[in-house]
Amino acid sequence: MTVPKIFTIGFTKKSAAQFFGLLRGSGATTLVDTRLNNVSQLAGFTKRDDLQFFARELCGMSYRHELRLAPSDELLAAYKKRSMPWETYAAAYLDLIRGRHVEASLRPEDFENAVLLCSEPTAEHCHRRLAAEYLAAAWGDLEVVHL
Repeated sequence: MTVPKIFTIGFTKKSAAQFFGLLRGSGATTLVDTRLNNVSQLAGFTKRDDLQFFARELCGMSYRHELRLAPSDELLAAYKKRSMPWETYAAAYLDLIRGRHVEASLRPEDFENAVLLCSEPTAEHCHRRLAAEYLAAAWGDLEVVHL
């Protein structure tokens, strides 16, 4: 029996062709947007309404915005302004989602074969990785794959 997968992806430093090619190639069925702000012009081809259309039309994926996995305004601002180092941000983010009880309020079946999206180019310093690893640990038997 294969272990269910949860994928992660960031859109910056990727062309639309690369981004949607990775999504399509993953075989995932759902794109879960974990960004706090997904309507900014800076989001380019990943602006919410455009992304919902592209995910469906190019990849056959459903799309949803999941704010329970997004960082808070204050936390994100402190990290982006470099007044908070990654290690502090990561611990604070994990405390935040732990406090939100995401493992109890979200359903594991809604994340099987799903891709968690944020803006960071790699998963190394990104909340999507932290969220995926947290959910995998809480729910068990879930493999995390970074695209």
